[in-house]
Amino acid sequence: MTLTKNKYYFEALDNYPYSLPECLEALNYALSYDPEDADSLCLMGRIYSEMLSDYEKAKLYFEEAMLCDVNNVNTPQYYIKCLLDNEDYQEAEKLIEYSLKIKGIDKSNLWFYRSLLSEKRGSFNNALKFLDEAAKYCFNEHSLNVVKDRKKFIKSKMPKKNKIKKKRETE
Repeated sequence: MTLTKNKYYFEALDNYPYSLPECLEALNYALSYDPEDADSLCLMGRIYSEMLSDYEKAKLYFEEAMLCDVNNVNTPQYYIKCLLDNEDYQEAEKLIEYSLKIKGIDKSNLWFYRSLLSEKRGSFNNALKFLDEAAKYCFNEHSLNVVKDRKKFIKSKMPKKNKIKKKRETE
């Protein structure tokens, strides 16, 4: 049973996001073999979140996936992104805190999302601080460049101190 379920899950994953009908067909087969497969439930959540922007339905799939396997390293990252997109900031913060304790999870990605959460709340200084944490857990050049680019972007959004002082002096 596990081998068949895995076959369909990997087929679904292979088709995501390029061929959603084939992805959904394979995913439905995988879930019919094992309705409690966290990875399949997570992928279904991603479809609803990333493709259909139906965050409430996506959250149901992500919650179910988390209940089925609380130590799954894939589900929290996609679930956090869904929560951030849906502006469920308190839930996202709690899930980030919990997920940082999961052994083997990509901590760089979690700190990146924590930074994004601070940015969405308007706390740019905290966002930069959390990006520094993310950089500590980057173990390849690509992820480090993503963090550096995000830091540059956030800094560009921050008010310039010199401009503020000049405005005060001219008034």
